[in-house]
Amino acid sequence: MDWDWCPLCNGVNDDRLLCPACDGRMLDQGRIYDYYDDYSPYMDIDLIKLADGVPNSSKRNECVHLFKCSNCGVDLPKKITY
Repeated sequence: MDWDWCPLCNGVNDDRLLCPACDGRMLDQGRIYDYYDDYSPYMDIDLIKLADGVPNSSKRNECVHLFKCSNCGVDLPKKITY
């Protein structure tokens, strides 16, 4: 399916990841961009991608989410391609 929006941000898909350290379940903590500063969760994703330091990220259909292990607490960023 071709979407112009992130399926995780919109609650359509649920990525299930296992922790690389302990094999525990990784839980989606939302867009990594939301952790940049106090106002970033309210900014348009295409605008915030201009400041993420990744060349041409605003031209890609990707949304980087932060996953956290429910067992050991390890954080892992993952690109969600849509």
